[in-house]
Amino acid sequence: MPRQSSEKMAANSGIEVSSGLDRPDARDPDPDLARNTTAGIEAGADVDADLMPYPEGGLDAWLVVLGAWCAMIPSMGLLNTLAILQAWVSENQLAGLPESTVGWIFSTYGFFLYFTGAQTGPIFDAYPVRLLVIPGSIGIVASIFFLSVSKEFYQYLLSFGVLGGISASLLFNPSISAVGHWFFKRRALATGVACTAGGIGGVVFPLIILYAAPHIGFAWALRIVGFVCAAAGILASCLLRKRLPPNKKAGASVDLKSLAEPRFAATALATFLVEFAVFIPYTYICSYAIHAGLDRSTAYLLNALLNAGAVPGRALPGYIADRFGTFNVMCATALACVATILALWSTAGGNRPAQVVSFAPLFGFWSGAAISLTPVCIGQVCRTEDYGKRSGTAFFVASFGVLVGIPIAGAILERDGGEYLGLIVFAGTLYAAALVAFVVARGLSVGWRVAVIF
Repeated sequence: MPRQSSEKMAANSGIEVSSGLDRPDARDPDPDLARNTTAGIEAGADVDADLMPYPEGGLDAWLVVLGAWCAMIPSMGLLNTLAILQAWVSENQLAGLPESTVGWIFSTYGFFLYFTGAQTGPIFDAYPVRLLVIPGSIGIVASIFFLSVSKEFYQYLLSFGVLGGISASLLFNPSISAVGHWFFKRRALATGVACTAGGIGGVVFPLIILYAAPHIGFAWALRIVGFVCAAAGILASCLLRKRLPPNKKAGASVDLKSLAEPRFAATALATFLVEFAVFIPYTYICSYAIHAGLDRSTAYLLNALLNAGAVPGRALPGYIADRFGTFNVMCATALACVATILALWSTAGGNRPAQVVSFAPLFGFWSGAAISLTPVCIGQVCRTEDYGKRSGTAFFVASFGVLVGIPIAGAILERDGGEYLGLIVFAGTLYAAALVAFVVARGLSVGWRVAVIF
């Protein structure tokens, strides 16, 4: 359904449509003006970013989405492979270490992916995107090859956690921001399409490890993943580009003053809580399945099943959010995640293997919005030319939740003698808190009326 039709339908039914910002750039785009403006930027003309229409599509815009998709294959694909990496390393190379200690390797990856956004966001605003994407592509391939030869805990932590996380940030944050330069009304859909790469990587990479490692070894299975990431990085470096002129005033520092704005602060808190919560099931689903009595092959496949559910879970909410509001859809998906964790996961296990298996794709689907829609939510409460800095600041805050979430969950697991109920309740409680934070952020932005599309 065209957006104009949905807005007309909403008006007829008494539903109020709000963008949250009085923005001239939200008007219907003139394709010729968009092309001429983009050409002016490329020629070095001084163009007011607030007055520029958005292409909302076309070959150039969708090639940028394709470039973002390629950038997210290595960055988010590896993030979504944490469950099988954690389970494999815990049972083999680092079998003598407790879960909470091993968890620091993988939480560090997520931490640096978001923490480094505090610098990559402002640098994206001020400089060409390739300044970030090319080093990120080289670094993440090097990280995987170093990981393949690691033997000790500190080697895993430095190669995958630190180098891999920083390199992933140089790919993830610019790709999200670049999509925001080309889309406004259809930004949620475009971002969701780009974010499906993380789900696809999270399906392909575990299958490579699961089926290649027994024949050629874990190290060579990881190197195959590295070659795939190298090809994706080359394509991303060629396709990603900006549309808006450089914002030199943005500088290259964390915009902590922006947290003084109530609606942005609430959105940053909601992002912190949802990222805190979402990676606990993503990381421990395979280990939980082994504990619940599933054989190892089936347990490792749950990582792929979870990410298979995440592929439509990242694209479809974006399509719906463009019509019914990004914050509205974010609240609905967070509520569904709370129900899925506390009602389905907490009662699975024992003699209910089907319930364990069914949880993975269901949670993958409903949690997909945590990756694809949080950047769009941030974009709705800031100006587009500040999008890189604001998203970097919000994910800087969220990085601390990612850092401590997995180790805390591992500590809860150890405290309970290997039983997972406490870990599950912890994840569900965090998601419930994230839901409350998104509701508050929405209310501070457009008021408390339920019928407002925002």
